Amino acid sequence: MKNYKILVTNDDGYEAKGLLCLVKALKELKNVEVTVVAPANEKSACGHSLTLTRPLRFVSVDDDFYKLDDGTPTDCVYLSLSTMFESEKPDLLVSGINRGSNMGEDTTYSGTVAGAMEGVLHDVPSIAISQVMDFTNPSGDFTLASKTIKEIVEKIRAGEFPLPHRELLNINIPPHKTEAKMEVTYVGYRYYDNDSHLHRNPRGEEFYWLGLHPLNFASRKGVSGMSDYEAIEKGLISITPIMLDLSAYKSMDKLKEWIK
Repeated sequence: MKNYKILVTNDDGYEAKGLLCLVKALKELKNVEVTVVAPANEKSACGHSLTLTRPLRFVSVDDDFYKLDDGTPTDCVYLSLSTMFESEKPDLLVSGINRGSNMGEDTTYSGTVAGAMEGVLHDVPSIAISQVMDFTNPSGDFTLASKTIKEIVEKIRAGEFPLPHRELLNINIPPHKTEAKMEVTYVGYRYYDNDSHLHRNPRGEEFYWLGLHPLNFASRKGVSGMSDYEAIEKGLISITPIMLDLSAYKSMDKLKEWIK
């Protein structure tokens, strides 16, 4: 039987616990070939950024395991697909397991989701998976996330990827759970506020740390079903289909009238 090839990346860096748990879980599956290309440094909230102003370099960490020197998750996927997988694309791309949630509009910031976005741009079925944290356990427990990704991958292998062209799966795992049901969800409505903290160095020069916002969400009006955040609140595994087409189709007619 031909090996099932999986490309793995993340945005927490090549040494992140979530990444190592993901690789271990995937390698427990039969006839699977895992290649890891991850950022050398943490790139959380880097979004779908691509490095165009400096060269990039693969650094071998282990067999089929590379860090990309100062690269983003998008760099990792883009460059590995154009070099390591030039003749044959991987069967699947998995980005994660992220330390922290990627729900609501946070998906637009997320380097984890961006890694999967880059995969589907190149016609590779892609999954982003994140472990929601309350940070009472800073290192995180990725047991349920590891179990879930194995189940999802096996289901894809047994049939097919469940989404069409240029759509990805975004999975969020609830904290403090060893078992949980899966719920298909939509992207929640996140409330945002500015949170920056002013400090001064010993020379009196000012600098800022950007803060973390509480996870405050609301349901979207006129949308049936459950949001990703609601699923997590209920202790469910959130599985959200995300499309790359950002066109606001419902606003097109109104905009046509406006520009007349």
